[in-house]
Amino acid sequence: MTTGLIPGGQTPDPRPPGTRPPHQRGALTGQGAPHVDDRPRSSVITARAAASFEPVGRSVATARAFVRDTLQGWGFADIIDDAVVLTSELVTNAVVHAGTHADVLCLRSADGVRVEVSDRYPEREIPLQGSLATMGSPDREGGRGLQLCAAIAGRWGVEYTPTHKQVWFQLDLPDRPVGTRTAGPSLPADLLPLADSRVRVAVVQIDRTGAISAWNEDAEELFGYPADQVTGKPLTDLAAWPHTPGTSTGIVEALQLSRWEGSYGIRGANGRVTPVYASHLRVRDTDGEPSTVCLLVRDHERAVLQTPSRGPAADSATTSDGQNTDPFEVFIGSPAPDDLDGLLQRTVERARDMLDGDSAFLLLATDDETELEVRASTGLPSARQRFARVPVEAGPGRYGSARMPAVHEDLLAVPGAVPLLNGTGMRSVVTVPLKVEGRLTGSLGVAAEASGRYSNEEALRLQFAADRIALAVESARLGELERLRRGSLSFLVEASDLLAGTLDRDQTLALMAQMTVPTLATWCAVYTIADQASDPYLSYVLHEDEEFIDGIKSLLSKIAPPDPVPTPGARVWAAPAAAAHDAALRSSMRSLGLTGGPTHQVASGIGPTLATASAVGGETVVLPLVARNRVIGMLTLGKPTDEHFRQEILELAEDLSRRAALALDNARLYSERTAISQALQRSLLPPELPAIDGVEVEVIYRAAGEGNEVGGDFYDVFPISDGAYGFAIGDVCGTGPNAAAVTGLARHALRLLAREGLSGPAVLERLNSAILDEGARSRFLTLLYGEMRPQEDGSAELKVVCAGHPLPLRLRQDGTVEAAAEPQPLLGVMEDLELYEQTVTLDPGDVLLCVTDGVTERREGTRMLGDDGLADVLTTCTGLTAGAVAARIMRAVERFASDAPSDDMAILAMRVA
Repeated sequence: MTTGLIPGGQTPDPRPPGTRPPHQRGALTGQGAPHVDDRPRSSVITARAAASFEPVGRSVATARAFVRDTLQGWGFADIIDDAVVLTSELVTNAVVHAGTHADVLCLRSADGVRVEVSDRYPEREIPLQGSLATMGSPDREGGRGLQLCAAIAGRWGVEYTPTHKQVWFQLDLPDRPVGTRTAGPSLPADLLPLADSRVRVAVVQIDRTGAISAWNEDAEELFGYPADQVTGKPLTDLAAWPHTPGTSTGIVEALQLSRWEGSYGIRGANGRVTPVYASHLRVRDTDGEPSTVCLLVRDHERAVLQTPSRGPAADSATTSDGQNTDPFEVFIGSPAPDDLDGLLQRTVERARDMLDGDSAFLLLATDDETELEVRASTGLPSARQRFARVPVEAGPGRYGSARMPAVHEDLLAVPGAVPLLNGTGMRSVVTVPLKVEGRLTGSLGVAAEASGRYSNEEALRLQFAADRIALAVESARLGELERLRRGSLSFLVEASDLLAGTLDRDQTLALMAQMTVPTLATWCAVYTIADQASDPYLSYVLHEDEEFIDGIKSLLSKIAPPDPVPTPGARVWAAPAAAAHDAALRSSMRSLGLTGGPTHQVASGIGPTLATASAVGGETVVLPLVARNRVIGMLTLGKPTDEHFRQEILELAEDLSRRAALALDNARLYSERTAISQALQRSLLPPELPAIDGVEVEVIYRAAGEGNEVGGDFYDVFPISDGAYGFAIGDVCGTGPNAAAVTGLARHALRLLAREGLSGPAVLERLNSAILDEGARSRFLTLLYGEMRPQEDGSAELKVVCAGHPLPLRLRQDGTVEAAAEPQPLLGVMEDLELYEQTVTLDPGDVLLCVTDGVTERREGTRMLGDDGLADVLTTCTGLTAGAVAARIMRAVERFASDAPSDDMAILAMRVA
């Protein structure tokens, strides 16, 4: 469907220039002639709306909704039903019988409304011959649309063009007394709605983006915000919308409707939620820019804005012309809301108006029919009562059971008979059950402030209405439950993916909180327990409004944490609400100077304290975080003042808590094992390099694998005796922890053996024996070991043994590079080794470079850096310090290939200064 709204004015002629006027047919004669009008339509058109519908069956219902919304927006409620019936018949003829697109055009004028329905099959003429009497029986398949036009419309006609066939009708507005839209009877003063000394009506205008563009003085008085503070902010930042995730209409959708009327809350500057009754009207300015005008009053003053009620259902089941109507439509209105919350809210409002009550409420039964949950109310503090639960069997006898109708003439005589009404000022009440196929599905009640208002007669009327709507309510409830379950499943799948994507404890805590706020709760806090002997610790706090986080954290830190009970399920925790109430009371007393201290010293803290109390003062529940049969923490969820959690949300939160607990425990185990692994790995690394007079020493070490600090490569530089230093660089076969174990053996054995005064070959032969003694755990090892002794002339004498390791390279001052040792057998393979050491003298400015094979075997496809590539890089390092030489070698290795290194790498550079 495509629609378009066109500003009012002269109606353009749809015919192309130079085209002759269309030939008119259907100018009937006889008795039916007065109903047909072929005169040109009025030239003064104040508004028009157009829509096009595809040739499918569902387009008929869409066209009805389009016409209904259009006329409702124009304020022509009196003729909506007639226009919808006629449009339905004519669109059916176009999309079903003619089989083409249907174009619907609504024109508003001072006299009434004209609706034109066109199809694109002009060759199929309307069968009009003679008078209306010859049009056939109403039971025939075709032609009924024209009969209805003749019977209902003030004027109608048919027009043909070469491309279109058009049927139009005009409905005149009924005569009304000048200046009167609706009126009610005169009432005694004591029966008028109760209001304060002055009724304040907040006028708020919302632009197309949902931001506030206008805010009057009454809005400032009601909610405490000056206009300049809220202008430009989204209304959703202030509205406390009674919305269930995945179901119902939200405030964003409500602001897009042409008209909307109902209840919600506005968060004031003091943090409290003010229940309001609102009337929304969608308008557009002269430039065609749409906006929504919202009129708001306090909920108990709803009579100022509320649309006048229909007549009682029992009296209006028959229309003035004797035709029977559906009692469901009479009670609820047509069409019924598509969502459950809308249906329930309209039900309680109609029930209250039908029995002339002051309030009404509707409760839905749980699956086991043991409890009733408040789902809709009017005239009561709905925010406080919403989702509260009461037992089905509240006491002995029929008056204590929700399964039977009950009338209480005076609640003061039976205190607590209807717990929902405690403290509301209601005196008399009538309640009836909602049943489907004998099963209790809910309860509907109407209450009044006066006693003795209701009798069995009112109970019968209310029961009749409840029987008419019970099936629709149950159907809508099951639909909502199915949508909620699908949404819950999707939510849990997404939550599981997010939680499985991290092993960081802090990030897991943040994800837990962000997934619950604001989807499941307004605020949440996560307590963690390190071990069985530790007390719960407040680890994370989150609120949908960041300004409240610090206040909630401060409040929770001053009260004892909840007990770590492993029992599954949510349990109510009253401590936060009690602490919030006490804090708010103390702040209020200080602000009044009742504590003896000067008021101005505490005035700055009153606002945040009261706002925090309002944010935390509602229902708070605690769910245990149990993983591997141990309580590792608690997930705390909270609502603002006077709000309750519904059972479906608590069940979803319980499923989430199980997944979150396992993810949090996995993160804890990972963190502990990572800390242990890193501590053990760091113990395998040598301490700080010793300072050698006249020699610069630099080492770069990179272990392969995420989280590894030590691998199969190792290095060491250590003092042996006065003036002599040992150095080593080696590579154990393989990587990871197993290789690291041999690394630790080799490094510590080298130090011990070298300090015993053994020569280089003797040290390596004994290390070879120690490696072979490891048996199946042994691994072969390549090792370059040497001893350095600085000389008085500034040179350094080196004695080197290269057991299967890449040869060390010597860089002279003239830029030449040469090997500084000869290859010999590696360790850990043969028992009998014959090793020897070579003596090398480094002159001042010379560099000795030692690397592991992770450097020389760096690959990019089929290319390998190799010994020659390493030597080429080293030739460019003349005149550099040892640190600069090591850094340049590492940069060359990293740039040689784009992939991350897959082998451990170690670089040891020594330069004689």
